[in-house]
Amino acid sequence: MKILTLHVDYINFKPLKKALKTVGELSEKDKKEIKVGESLVVMIAVEKGDSVESSVGDLINNIKDISSQLKIKKVVLYPYAHLSSSLSNPDIAIEVLNKTEKLLSKEFDVIKAPFGYYKEFELKVKGHPLSELSREIVSEKDKKVLIENFDEKIDEKTNALKAEEKIKSQWYIMTPDGKMQEVDKFDYKSHKNLKKFAFYEKSKSRKAVKEPAHIKTMKALELVDYEPASDSGNFRYYPKGRLIKSLIEEYVTKRVIDYGGMEVETPIMYNIQHPALSSYLQKFPARQYQIESDKKKFFLRFSACFGQFLMAKDAPLSYKNLPFRIYEMTRYSFRKEQSGELSGLRRLRSFTMPDVHALCSDLEQSMEEYKTRFDLCIDVLDKIGISLDDLELGIRFTKDFYNKNKKFVEYLVKRLGKPALVEMWNERAFYFVLKYEFNFVDSVDKAAALSTDQIDVENAERYGIKFKDKDNIKKYPLILHCSPSGAVERVIYALLEKAEINKSHSLPYWLCPTQLRIASISEKFNEKAISLAEEFNQRGVRTDVDDRNITLPKKISDSESEWIPYVVVIGEKEAASGKIALRTRNKKGIEILDKEELFNLLKKQQEDMPWKSLPLPKLLSKRPIFVG
Repeated sequence: MKILTLHVDYINFKPLKKALKTVGELSEKDKKEIKVGESLVVMIAVEKGDSVESSVGDLINNIKDISSQLKIKKVVLYPYAHLSSSLSNPDIAIEVLNKTEKLLSKEFDVIKAPFGYYKEFELKVKGHPLSELSREIVSEKDKKVLIENFDEKIDEKTNALKAEEKIKSQWYIMTPDGKMQEVDKFDYKSHKNLKKFAFYEKSKSRKAVKEPAHIKTMKALELVDYEPASDSGNFRYYPKGRLIKSLIEEYVTKRVIDYGGMEVETPIMYNIQHPALSSYLQKFPARQYQIESDKKKFFLRFSACFGQFLMAKDAPLSYKNLPFRIYEMTRYSFRKEQSGELSGLRRLRSFTMPDVHALCSDLEQSMEEYKTRFDLCIDVLDKIGISLDDLELGIRFTKDFYNKNKKFVEYLVKRLGKPALVEMWNERAFYFVLKYEFNFVDSVDKAAALSTDQIDVENAERYGIKFKDKDNIKKYPLILHCSPSGAVERVIYALLEKAEINKSHSLPYWLCPTQLRIASISEKFNEKAISLAEEFNQRGVRTDVDDRNITLPKKISDSESEWIPYVVVIGEKEAASGKIALRTRNKKGIEILDKEELFNLLKKQQEDMPWKSLPLPKLLSKRPIFVG
C-alpha cells in the first residue's frame, strides 16, 4: 500500500462518473460536492498482496502518527489509484477503506471519498515540512518473503533501516548553554533553517517533492548531468564539473593526511557470505547493490568501513599505535536509495566519500579524538566555502550515553555556538552510541548531511580487531567513523544551492573552472589577450580568452552566465597603456590595475587551496559545447 498525506487548509471534491462498473450507485447525498476545512487528507492506493487484516492496522497507525504530530483530528480518506501501477482487487481495497473508516472514526472525524469514481477536486496544501509526506506500507506476505529469503539473499533493506523506521525517538533542541527543549516548543524566531531541518528530520520522509535549484544550475553551467544509460542516481561529469570535484577531493585528502590519516585503497565489492560483513550489513542503515560472480554473491560497498576494518584486523596493533587513523577517498561508494528519494546531487546512488576511521583505546581517548575531528570538519567545510552559518547540527545518542556523558554532548553544542537538533533513543538500535551530522538546508527546504562522525561500540569485536594494552592484554578498541566533508557530490550540491539561495550565482574562487576571462574588444586584440592569458595560466590562474567574433556586451553577458569571477577587457586603450580594465562579479564598476596588482589580487583569493589547469581549451572559439 502506498499513501500520500497532505495537511490542507481545505479540500473540495465531487464524484462525476464511475471509473469501475462493479462499484455501486451513490446516493443523492453522496453525489453532491463535499467541502472539508483544515484536515489531513490521506490519498491511498491498496496494492496486490495487501491483506485487510494487516493493512488496516498499519494504515491507521501511520495516520495516527502523522495526525499526532500535526495535532489534527479531522481525516479525509481519499482513494487514489495513481500512486501505484500494481493495484489490488477492488473488493479488497473497498474493505480496507471501509474498515479503516469504521475504526478510525472512534477517535477522529473521518470523511471518506467514494471509491471507483472519477472525481474533480480542489485543495490547498499548507507549506510546512510535515504538510506533504509519502509512505509505503509493506504487506505481511511481503515481510514473510523477505524473512524466508534472508539466508539466500540479504534483503537490501537492512535490519538497521527497518529499526530506523520503527525506532521511537525523543526530539529536542539543545542550546549552547546545555538546556534542552522539546522540538515543538522551541522558539525558532532567529533560527528558521533549524526549524525546517528539525521538522524534516522528525518526519523521516526523504521523498523529493520539488526539484531543488542546483539541478538546473549544474546543467546550465555544464558541470554535471544525469547519465540515461546508467542506473538512476548515477551521473556524468563534464570537464568543468570534474575539475571542481577533483579539487575538493584533493583538498579534503590533504587535510585528513595533515590530521594524521594514513591513506589506503580498498576494493569496491565484498562477499555477502563473509561472516563479519553480512552481520555488519544488517547494522548499517543503507540499501545495497548486489552482483554475482563465479557463483558467489557480492555487494558494492557503501562506505570504506569494510576494507579498512579487514585491514585493521590483520594489523598487530599496540596501544602505542592508537589513535590508529586510516583513510580512503572512496571512488565510488554505492547506496541503492529509493527512486522517489533521488534528487540531483543531494541524494544519489553512487558517490565519492572521504572516510577516515580512528581506532581508540577507550571512551576517554575516543572523546578527545572526537573533539579534534569535530574542529576538523568545521574547518574543512569552512575553507571549501560552507560556513557554520550555512549549516544545522543534528546530534543523536542513546539516553544511557547522554546520562553518563552530558558534559561532552554539551561541549559539542557549545563549540557549535548555536542551537542544535537532538535525537535521543531510549535504546541502541545501531552500532554507535553517538553520531552527529552537519546538515545543509536547500532551496526546497530539504536537508542533506555533509560532515559526520560516530562512536562505534560494536564493530571491533565483530571484525576481530584487537590491540595490546600496557599490560600486554588484548582488547577491542572503539572506532570513530568520520567523513570530514561528507560526500563530495553533496558538497557541490550545497555550494550550488547556497549560490542560488543567496543570489550570488558564484562559486568560491579556488573552485571556479575559469578564474579569469580575457575578452578582446575585436579580433585585432586577440593576440594581446592570448599572450596575457598564457602568462596568467603559467602563474597559477585559470585564464581563458573570449576570442569569438561577437560583440563585447555579448562576451560580458556570457561570462556572467558562466559565473566567471573576474573579466579583463582588452581594447585600444588597454593595449597602448599596458593597464588592465577589470570587472569583478557582483561588484559594480571597472577597476584599472597593472598586471602585478591583478596577479596579487588573484593570488590572495587562491590562498593555499589546491589548483589545477584549465579543464577546457583556452580559446572559446575552440571550445566544445556539452549541453546544447
